[in-house]
Amino acid sequence: MLVLEDGTRFTGKAYGATGQTLGEVVFSTGMTGYQETLTDPSYAGQIVLMTAPHIGNTGANDTDMESRKIWVSGFIVRDPARRVSNFRSQRPLDDDLVADGVVGISGIDTRAVTRHIRSAGAMRAGVFSGAALDLTDDEQLALVTSQEGMAGKNLSAEVTTPERYDVPAAEGVPRVGSIAVLDLGVKRATIQYLSEHGFDVIVLPATTSPDELRAIAPDALFYSNGPGDPAASDAQVEVLRELLRDGVPYFGICFGNQLLGRALGFGTYKLPFGHRGINQPVLDKRTGRVEITAQNHGFAVDAPLDGELESAEGFGRVQVSHYSLNDHVVEGLECLDIPAFSVQYHPEAAAGPHDAFYLFDRFRALVSDRAAGTSTQETK
Repeated sequence: MLVLEDGTRFTGKAYGATGQTLGEVVFSTGMTGYQETLTDPSYAGQIVLMTAPHIGNTGANDTDMESRKIWVSGFIVRDPARRVSNFRSQRPLDDDLVADGVVGISGIDTRAVTRHIRSAGAMRAGVFSGAALDLTDDEQLALVTSQEGMAGKNLSAEVTTPERYDVPAAEGVPRVGSIAVLDLGVKRATIQYLSEHGFDVIVLPATTSPDELRAIAPDALFYSNGPGDPAASDAQVEVLRELLRDGVPYFGICFGNQLLGRALGFGTYKLPFGHRGINQPVLDKRTGRVEITAQNHGFAVDAPLDGELESAEGFGRVQVSHYSLNDHVVEGLECLDIPAFSVQYHPEAAAGPHDAFYLFDRFRALVSDRAAGTSTQETK
C-alpha cells in the first residue's frame, strides 16, 4: 500500500524488500538510468516513482553504481521486469533492492500518482507491505503525517564520506592542480570526470572547516549535489564564503548551485514537485543554446533571470547564466568579478545526456587561466 499524507491510497504488489518505509514521494521522468537514480545520494529521504513503465529490464551491475549503496527511501514502479536482458547485467535489480532493504511497490497506476503530485505537490508518504500491511488505515496515515517534511532538513551528514580520500589526476591528462570536493552527496561520475580533466581530487566530509581547507591549499573548490534543504546548510554556506573571499575558483552543481546562491546573498525556496529526470530542457543565456539535462532537485535559487545583480555579500556582479525552459527556474549562476560559477543540473550525467559536459572544460580553463594570471573576465 502506498499512502500519501492527504489520505490518498494506492494498492499494489510488494517489490524489493518488505516492511514499511517513509519519505517524501517524488517522480523521475527518465526513460533509462534507474540504477544511477537509485544510487544517487541526492535521493536520500525520498520515495522515488519512475514514470517510465518498465523498470529492471537491464538488470543491475557494479559499474553503474553512483555511490556505495541505494539511497532512496522507497521505490515505486508500474511493471518490474520479469527477466533481465542485457550483456552488462550482473544480477536482477530486485536483488539490490532486497540487499539494501529498500521497500517498494509495483503494479500501481504510476501515471495517476504522478498527475496527483503535479497537482498537489510533492508530499510525505509511506509504503507498507508484509506485516506492516496489517496496520489499520488510520495507523498507516498517522505514521506518514508524523514524519518530518523535507523543508528544513539537513541530510548531508547522512550521505557524506566519513573521512578524506584522494583520487589522482588521470594518466595522460595535463595536470591542472588540486581540487577540494566537499562531499554533500557526490556521485562517482563527478569524481571520475574531475580526475579526467586534470585535477588531483581531494574528497572531504561535509563538516570540513575553512581552516582545514586552507591547510590543504587546493587550487580549486567544488561543491557536489546532495539531499535536503539548502536553507538548513548554514555551515557549508559560511565555508564557501570564506573560500570565495580567499579567491579560490569555485564550481558547484545541484546542491552546490543552491549553496553558491545563498553565499552570494540570494534566498532559496521549495519547488512544488521539483525537477527529476534526464530530459529537462535548459537555456544557456550566453550562447542561446538549449541543453537537455539530467536533474534531481526539489529546491531552487530565488534570483531574477535578467540583468546583472550585485551580490549582497560583497562578491561583486552576478548573473543567472541558465534557466529552465519548462518553468523558468534558475539553473545556473555566474560570478563576473570572482572565479565562480554553478549549475543546478548534472553535467556528469552518467546515464546521459551529455549536452552539459562542456562545463568541466570551462572550469578547467578557468582554473588554468587563473593560475597563469589571466583575469576572470578574460577566461570568459
